[in-house]
This record gives sequence, structure tokens and C-alpha cells, in this order.
Amino acid sequence: MKSFCDLSNFCEYIVKRYGSPGAATEDEKAEEFRKIYLRNLPSNLRALRAVASACGVKLNSLDGEKLPQNLRGYHEVFGDKRNIYYRKNDTLSGIENTILHELREMIEPIFTDVCPGYEPLRTIAIHRAANSFATAVLLPKAEFEEKVYETGFDVIALSEIYSKSCSQVLLRMGEVIRGKLFFYAALYEQDETTGTDWRVNYWTGSHNEDIPEANVYGADGFFPKKGREVAAGSPVDKVIQTGKTHLLKHITFSEDVDDGGLVAIVQPMILPVSKTGKIAMIMMLKSDSRNLEPQIVKSNPVVIEKVRISISGKEFRYEYGS
Repeated sequence: MKSFCDLSNFCEYIVKRYGSPGAATEDEKAEEFRKIYLRNLPSNLRALRAVASACGVKLNSLDGEKLPQNLRGYHEVFGDKRNIYYRKNDTLSGIENTILHELREMIEPIFTDVCPGYEPLRTIAIHRAANSFATAVLLPKAEFEEKVYETGFDVIALSEIYSKSCSQVLLRMGEVIRGKLFFYAALYEQDETTGTDWRVNYWTGSHNEDIPEANVYGADGFFPKKGREVAAGSPVDKVIQTGKTHLLKHITFSEDVDDGGLVAIVQPMILPVSKTGKIAMIMMLKSDSRNLEPQIVKSNPVVIEKVRISISGKEFRYEYGS
């Protein structure tokens, strides 16, 4: 039997099992990777170091200023020598993600060698694939989805359970729930320079294939994309002012009086070391609010019974009531 210490043999295995690298999703590639290399081991830094070593990949830490701008890591291949470089002072989850990301990028050209006719992914596509692969290894789909429902879509709790960043957990949530439930999730973070400005740094969402009319994306102010600042008077603003989790039990739009409405929970997380914070907002159909119950029970939020939202151009006005 061929040794999987040779990455070429892993690539050949994928091709034999799926017919082509392109026929296997990144989740499927990640599952095969876990099964072969990690087996029953936890996907932590110690295990990933062992996997890299077994595959002949040398891991190297670098000071941030020695890394190319805006990169957390990179890899080099010279003949039989393979090196992965990562940011020395990065978080544990960041280093784990970098190792897996670079391994996936390292594997892509090998696929072209073992599968004639396979067209390798282009630069942006391989970067996205590597991100998905790394996250799928660290947060296995079936287990993670179960934990999402078990915690009531609690981004902060999931981050603690898996020892992964809130951003990675939030984005993975969107991947595993996609097509099963309508929801929107955003992670707001403080500007580390000013310590006051809050904006969306990460967001994700899922539509509901069974109820297409529930897919109400489009109002960028209400379902904000990356970079959007917190609006004065918004639910997130209330959490910033009070430091307390808020539950909005019934959200409606003034022009859609008869819609079923939405429900949202907005939870803060303060980071005492850096004196900065994060706020996670989860929003879904009111008819699906039972999915938030575990998070509601745990966080004991301030309850706002009704929120009516008026929209004028790009401006949003929030009316709160009991």
C-alpha cells in the first residue's frame, strides 16, 4: 500500500475515489484529509505539526514584518523541499488555518500531475478553495452543524467550544446551514485605533429553498455587508451602549405589515486584554425562532417585544415597542 506521507498519493486517492479533483467538494476533500491524516486526533496545532512533518513539509514561523504585506503565511516548493511560513505572533487558530490553507494550495498543482486533463484553479479560486478546505478540516460539517443547533446559533459559544475565531465560526455557519434555513449573521468589531468605531467585518447568510419569499436580502443597511458602520439607534447600537445582549422578538417593516416578521439576538463579547470587543448578530424568520432558544436561555437577554423599521432611501428608522 502506498504511503500517504507522499502528498501525491493523497491526490491520487482523491482522483480514484471521485474521478477528478473538481468532482470533490472542499468539504469532501477535507473529510478525506481528516480520515487519512488525523484519524481520531483533534485538529489542533500539535496534530497539524505532526501531519506536516510526516508529509515532508517544514513549518517556519516568521516575525510579522518579514511576511509579505497583508499575508498571514505562504509556502515554497523547491524540488523535494516544501516549506510553509506563518506569522509568529498569530493566534493558535490563525496558525492552524494558515498551515491547512497552504497545504491545500500546495496540493493543487499535484492534482494536475496525477490527473491528466484537470484544469487547475486560478489564483483567486484556489485561495477561496484553500480557505474552505482549512475551515472544513478544523470544523467538520456534520459535527459542527449539530453544535450550531445545540448552542442556538451562538457564535461566541461555538468559538469557545472549538477554540477558533468568531469570524471563522460565523463563516462556517453560513456554509453548513446554506439552503436549509433563512438567516443572516454579522460580526461587528471595534476599530483598534480609535476604540470607538464599530463596523461589520464579517457576515454570512443562508436562504431557505422551501420559502423563497423569505429571502429578503437586498436592504444593505438592514442586512449590512462588510465595512458598514453601526447605525445610530439600531439594535447593535443599543448593545454597544449597554453592553448587554438584546433579543428582538418580532421585527417588521412598515411597508410589509402582513409579513411573518423576523427575530434577532445581538450578543457582545468583550476582550479585556485588548480592551476591544466583538458583537455577533443572528437574525432569522420569527417562525424559526425556536432555533435560538439555547442561546436565549444562556444569555438572559434584554427583551424587546416589537421593532418596526421604516426605510427611506438608505436610511433606517427603528421604532421599539412592547
